[in-house]
Amino acid sequence: MSYKIIVDSCCELPEEYKNDSRFERVPLTLEVGKHQILDDETFNQQNFLKEVAAYPKCPKSACPSPERYKAAYETDAEHIYCVTLSSHLSGSYNSAVLGKSLYEEEFGKKDIYICDSESASIGETQLAMKIMEWEEEGTMTFAQIVERLEAFRNAMSTYFVLDNLETLRKNGRLSAVKALIASTLNIKPVMGAIKGVIIQKGQAVGIKKALTKMADTIIGEGKDLDKKVLYISHCNCPDRAELVKKLLLARSKFENVKILDTAGVSSMYANDGGVIVAV
Repeated sequence: MSYKIIVDSCCELPEEYKNDSRFERVPLTLEVGKHQILDDETFNQQNFLKEVAAYPKCPKSACPSPERYKAAYETDAEHIYCVTLSSHLSGSYNSAVLGKSLYEEEFGKKDIYICDSESASIGETQLAMKIMEWEEEGTMTFAQIVERLEAFRNAMSTYFVLDNLETLRKNGRLSAVKALIASTLNIKPVMGAIKGVIIQKGQAVGIKKALTKMADTIIGEGKDLDKKVLYISHCNCPDRAELVKKLLLARSKFENVKILDTAGVSSMYANDGGVIVAV
């Protein structure tokens, strides 16, 4: 059966799939003051980080319209999957659901499944790659893949350590007290999520100790890690991503390890120096 995987632009696709016809990234829009930046293949991380650093207020993002999602569903593929940012972080999921309704009003019912990743960045990547893997195996029905995907999502964990928590705070994703303590005392929280809601897993003084603490948490909470792919994304800090990889591989085996650069939305929230892990 033919299939198509649609992701919003918070998802970091590996380089080899960016021009793959089985995938489509639906871009969010980034706003730095009056400047609007489409988070598509034209996104330039270095320029964006410079603009954000020079802008005294907080950058924002706008989710794609339902009509844009509807257009993505207009395909000959028989199975359509859409993976979005956590519905607690963005309106992207709701927009994708409305887009499905618009599609069905015009074209009728079709196998379209919209997955709230309850994550972001490479958490979305994990789900998209699993969909491709199972579709390519060709042994499961659409309904079976959906069921298996939901189980995989519920077992997946996302972790992150950021140098700068201000974007999360100013966009209402983090308490002002926690952000203030982190910025004044150089305390770096190790963050995670429960059902897509950001929580704190631990903390350490300084970025290196926080990355080590994150690795400790992943190993401590992880199950069957040797059967999982370790995805790490970073915002302009490849050395930190490599450190996390080294720390984790010293204590556990993984099926594979992938390190990716953050795209636009992930870069906005992670800020310069942020590291995200999904496993």
